Amino acid sequence: MAADVVVVGGGIVGLASALALSEREPTLRLTVLEKEAELATHQSGHNSGVVHSGLYYQPGSLKASLCREGRAALEAFCREHGVPLRRCGKLVVAVDESELDRLAELKRRGLGNGLQGLAELDEGELREIEPHVTGIRGLHVPETAVVDFRLVAARMADALRARGVRIELGFRVTSIERDGSGLAVGGTRGTLAAHALVACAGLQADRIALLAGAELDLRVVPFRGAYWVLRGGAASLVRGLIYPVPDPAFPFLGVHFTRRFDDTVWVGPNAMPALAREGYQRLSVSVGDALGVLGWPGVRRFAARYGRLGAGEVWRDVVKGAAVREMRRYLPALRSSDVVRGPSGVRAQVMTRSGELVDDFLLAEGPRSLHVVNAPSPAATSSLAIGRLVAERTARLIGL
Repeated sequence: MAADVVVVGGGIVGLASALALSEREPTLRLTVLEKEAELATHQSGHNSGVVHSGLYYQPGSLKASLCREGRAALEAFCREHGVPLRRCGKLVVAVDESELDRLAELKRRGLGNGLQGLAELDEGELREIEPHVTGIRGLHVPETAVVDFRLVAARMADALRARGVRIELGFRVTSIERDGSGLAVGGTRGTLAAHALVACAGLQADRIALLAGAELDLRVVPFRGAYWVLRGGAASLVRGLIYPVPDPAFPFLGVHFTRRFDDTVWVGPNAMPALAREGYQRLSVSVGDALGVLGWPGVRRFAARYGRLGAGEVWRDVVKGAAVREMRRYLPALRSSDVVRGPSGVRAQVMTRSGELVDDFLLAEGPRSLHVVNAPSPAATSSLAIGRLVAERTARLIGL
């Protein structure tokens, strides 16, 4: 087998990158390699389906620009390919005065990122949008939407196949070697000769980058995020999306409510260090992954910095009553019997040796290869814009 460019990873970012490469160079021989039997199996298929507006990200960052560009491109793609997408809007709710300065900073960022219709609301105005919510002030973000990202990925795959792109499932990459002026990409289904390689490997991004010879002094550290689900009539307590004001002392969002594309209401996810990159159960352990996590010096420094807050995340995951108490800060009418355990996801988060989480999207180059190393939220929203950036960088890298 041979290809001009091999794309490793059949999640939404990998598929979007292949689509952008195909659109840029229609005659390019492209092959997408996915190690699982289905596409979008991991992060792309385990998220809550939120199409982010671009509220949180520092103006000028890749996240800010690619989220804005990617959201517009995603909405257009969904219209063209018959994927239902619903703009339900989001409320970011401050429950006490200590959060007002942070709420004001969010508004500044949102305006700086060009959000349309962003509005600051008082308590009464909050209840006009979400009648059951409690808070003293909030931001309404009308451009936030929900979609089924698995369906988006399936439509991307259809578009790729229609353009003659090969998609190989069940192909786990195990070696990447220089072979003359190109690469030999070895795996569980043989060896593929390629002129260049693009890797969008998500939870395995650092491993594929190192396999390709990229110089990378970073590691993917997996964080498992568990969801709760509101059952029965309790789902009617949430009309759209309800989010907290982020705590700058902790690098994750905290409890939030999402009415999804199928009208179920998910709460979460939380964020807990995981001992398996692709383990979705509370007790999932991979010895190799666990040794990799525990052996990375940044993890110990991260734990020293966020240990207390992290313990709270674990406590609320184990003890349902603790989780419900946190939810009731925003929805006082919620009862424990209204809440049941839901699915989990694992997010790939790149960490430095010093224990800092890399916040922005990050691309790295290796010999005849380009790697999307860090693509946390809002990567799914931004996928088509990330793909265009990948295509531009790949064209420069190999002289297309």
